[in-house]
Amino acid sequence: MIPGASDYGPGLRRGGPTTYNRVLMSYYEHHIFFCLNQRDNGEACCAQHDPQAALDRCKSRVKAAGLAGPGGVRVNKAGCLDRCAGGPVAVVYPEAVWYTYVDAADIDEIVDSHLRDGRVVERLLLPASVGR
Repeated sequence: MIPGASDYGPGLRRGGPTTYNRVLMSYYEHHIFFCLNQRDNGEACCAQHDPQAALDRCKSRVKAAGLAGPGGVRVNKAGCLDRCAGGPVAVVYPEAVWYTYVDAADIDEIVDSHLRDGRVVERLLLPASVGR
């Protein structure tokens, strides 16, 4: 480990005399972003589906499961993710898995299956063809 690297996260390693490489580690194992975007012109948007409640539920479940924090899961809100027609949407990184959801049970399944156990929830996947 390079001096001071811990200030920037666990994944920095010396790559050579003057270069640094990222190893297969990240500060968080997963990020999940919930679109909270509101459109004022009447177009479809995620805010029409109360995504704040889903984000709050996800945060609560992640914390209760002991998954929150460095090396675990970070739950974030996002502006428009440009997948409005499939809203509400959430995306999990680093896998770039896009979900749509309907209720609290869907959020629970994403937390338990994907964020905790590493299994994609196939039934909630947002088709690649769905855009704005």
